[in-house]
Amino acid sequence: MAATGMHHGHGTASSGGAWVSGWTGFAGVMMIFGGVMAIFQGIAAIAQDDVFVVTRDYAYNFNLTSWGWIHLVLGVLVALAGAALFRGAAWARVVGVALAGLSMIANFMWLPYQPVWAIVLIAVDAFVIWALCVGTGRDARTE
Repeated sequence: MAATGMHHGHGTASSGGAWVSGWTGFAGVMMIFGGVMAIFQGIAAIAQDDVFVVTRDYAYNFNLTSWGWIHLVLGVLVALAGAALFRGAAWARVVGVALAGLSMIANFMWLPYQPVWAIVLIAVDAFVIWALCVGTGRDARTE
């Protein structure tokens, strides 16, 4: 009887289906947060180009509406992958790392337009990649 209580106390990732560990949950929250911020960034760039500083002689000089669509689509994908982490989707961890990497690249190229916002999102993406990679070993041990 004691062994049953101990086994129940530990819990497993596979028993609940939607159960996630601490690092995976942290990554999911940060992905949803970063995705929503990127969505707002994209909407601001699409709706009103006057909000952002336009730089000359920039190597990746798309018009701001194009950058807005890039950030909007990427933000939606990042937020959806973050939500999928909470559902226990096996693909969400790999896709999350890939999307966070793409988001870091997009925000690095966005630095001349909104430096503070881009740095915040780069930091969020770095934490997401770290949490998803570190959480892999811990999640495997808890199963």
